[in-house]
Amino acid sequence: MPFLSATLSRVKPSPTIAVTTLAADMKAAGRDVIGLGAGEPDFDTPENIREAAKRAIDAGKTRYTAVDGISELKEAICAKFKRDNSLDYTPAQVTVGTGGKQVLYNALVATLNPGDEVVIPAPYWVSYPDMVLLAGGEPVIVETALEDGFKMSPAQLEAAITPQTKWLIFNSPSNPTGAGYTRAELTALTEVLMRHPHVWVLSDDMYEHLVFDDFTFCTPAEVEPGLYDRTLTMNGVSKAYAMTGWRIGYAAGPEQLINAMRKVQSQSTTNPCSVSQWAAVEALNGPQDFLGPNAALFQRRRDLVVAGLNGAEGITCPKPEGAFYVYPSIAGCIGKTSGGGTKITDDETFAKALLEESGVAVVFGAAFGLSPNFRVSYATSDEALQEACRRIQSFCAALS
Repeated sequence: MPFLSATLSRVKPSPTIAVTTLAADMKAAGRDVIGLGAGEPDFDTPENIREAAKRAIDAGKTRYTAVDGISELKEAICAKFKRDNSLDYTPAQVTVGTGGKQVLYNALVATLNPGDEVVIPAPYWVSYPDMVLLAGGEPVIVETALEDGFKMSPAQLEAAITPQTKWLIFNSPSNPTGAGYTRAELTALTEVLMRHPHVWVLSDDMYEHLVFDDFTFCTPAEVEPGLYDRTLTMNGVSKAYAMTGWRIGYAAGPEQLINAMRKVQSQSTTNPCSVSQWAAVEALNGPQDFLGPNAALFQRRRDLVVAGLNGAEGITCPKPEGAFYVYPSIAGCIGKTSGGGTKITDDETFAKALLEESGVAVVFGAAFGLSPNFRVSYATSDEALQEACRRIQSFCAALS
């Protein structure tokens, strides 16, 4: 339509949301569908957090708050960064948004000018490049490889940086691959960044507490203190605390940047939900003892899904370090024809045929910038995952 923004034509709707919506519509129509598209835990928000929200409502804490967060939540965030990441921040260096997505968007809108470049390793969370485009910048995509654990090398980062580079968006553990960078691997990347003082780091740490085996999480400003003054460290309560619908994300960084982000938020949503903020205070300050058992539950599901997918003909599925996703390759399925007669030309046709013929909803790899793959979210029951893997194995066995 002629009156729509030209900028809007550069971006696309979220494919992950589209897959989740389609699966829900098919279920509502009576189809037997297993949805593996949604990236959210399948268990309830812990009771102490829910009770804190109820107390806030009963105490009348339902009015406007400060634009980017109540002081109590900012204090809790500072304590979290000190406790978990050995990072010292003051409340003036903290911003709270309506989910991590708004925090990222605010940072990009507040800093990008036409021609500014943002380095994004692929596979990437689907919203990163589109947010860069909406903010007027240019995404610079660095493709990683399955054989490298879907991790960007220092040489790749070095080659991607130009005089126009403003940000590197860094996500570990990763959505969609679950890949986590070790301290040694992250140190090698930060050594590159220290040679390029004009490049800032936007670290998305949303899956910090969902790590497996002997993997130890670390974040760029923690590994290289020299990056502290040009790093925005973003996190939130959505994943680890099973609070996706509460919509609370937060970040800490240089005060000048935080002030600019507050200005953006003041002219968009203003404050995040007041009740959700009080719930987040309890999430960060309250008991943390459930985090380990939850991670162990997801590790068991990871192992189940990795084994099940590697048992499917034509699929190769690596074992990730964290999050609750796997990103298998379907290179061995390309060029074949499904039992229902669909020619598998790419990962999108694979995902569509899998949904139509087997009732399993996954997100195709092209949405994340690297093909031929698909993403599975294993944040659902063991029974559903076992049945989904069985159906995928049958679907692949029928390819010819």
